[in-house]
Amino acid sequence: MQFGIFSVGDVTTDPTTGRTPTEAERIKAMVTIATKAEEVGLDVFATGEHHNPPFVPSSPTTMLGYIAAQTERLILSTSTTLITTNDPVKIAEDFAMLQHLADGRVDLMMGRGNTGPVYPWFGQDIRQGIPLAIENYHLLHRLWREDVVDWEGKFRTPLQGFTSTPRPLDGAPPFVWHGSIRSPEIAEQAAYYGDGFFANHIFWPKEHFQRLIQLYRRRYEHYGHGSADQAIVGLGGQVFMRKNSQDAIKEFRPYFDNAPVYGHGPSLEEFTRETPLTVGSPQEVIERTLQFRDYFGDYQRQLFLMDHAGLPLKTVLEQLDLLGEEVVPVLRKEFEALRPSHVPASAPSHLELVAANDAKKANDTKKTQANR
Repeated sequence: MQFGIFSVGDVTTDPTTGRTPTEAERIKAMVTIATKAEEVGLDVFATGEHHNPPFVPSSPTTMLGYIAAQTERLILSTSTTLITTNDPVKIAEDFAMLQHLADGRVDLMMGRGNTGPVYPWFGQDIRQGIPLAIENYHLLHRLWREDVVDWEGKFRTPLQGFTSTPRPLDGAPPFVWHGSIRSPEIAEQAAYYGDGFFANHIFWPKEHFQRLIQLYRRRYEHYGHGSADQAIVGLGGQVFMRKNSQDAIKEFRPYFDNAPVYGHGPSLEEFTRETPLTVGSPQEVIERTLQFRDYFGDYQRQLFLMDHAGLPLKTVLEQLDLLGEEVVPVLRKEFEALRPSHVPASAPSHLELVAANDAKKANDTKKTQANR
């Protein structure tokens, strides 16, 4: 099973000191956090994509390319690539380039984002969010798998004899997740293509996400990609840890109360009761995370949000030490012991995708020869 962290890249004032980091400090901190993630044995670092204050990660492939040069094993991902407002041609080319630079240690998560004004900034209409996500991904899927593409759709100019460059590394496109917190259409899309579905269940109760994941699993099987329990599922989560639970609660409370995403709303106690946010000891994080399997079934990737709400870099790095040393080793062992042998342990690696692509080509060739 893959464990990692994702960052929304917010620039937030530390409520305990009143200090706000500069954009440069925040960007460099994200890089430091990513390299620390590899150091403590995590598998994945993922960054969001935002084009509005107080967030800084407007160019994920730039950041991930820089991190690729400083890491050897870490899978580099996005926690949102805006499939609605980015041109699919640019996504195809940017992530293929990143694939080559990172020797295949790349995947990405398609999403629509949570900021309405971004649509007109990029010439789109938010009322077309779902149709944009469906049509744009259809084009992207083809651009990565067909050397020459003719295309005509509703939302962009036609393409005639177009080849995106560079081509995917070793002929295998990056693995794609489709992320959603509310839309069954996105779960259906992920199932149709046999891609992964990521439920970032950090805001709403588990019952809502159980319905989305169950839909994805059923439709994944319907489209012939495997049994429902073999569908590739990822989950989000939020944690803050100290050795003593009360110390964790006392330290994190001012950050929670003033967070740009959920501050000034439900209390910390209400939020931890109704969502996956866990504030406490490493053992409490282990126990809470293991419950996710009871709610959603065996899954392949767990990402934690740890560097938000103005938390100082020093504190975030301490959190990563606890995660890597005390939490993840136990979770790996426990999840693996529970996972049936026919269920994938993780999302497919680049080498696995290459092998599957080669096998498909060989099979297609045999069919062609048999039909002659």
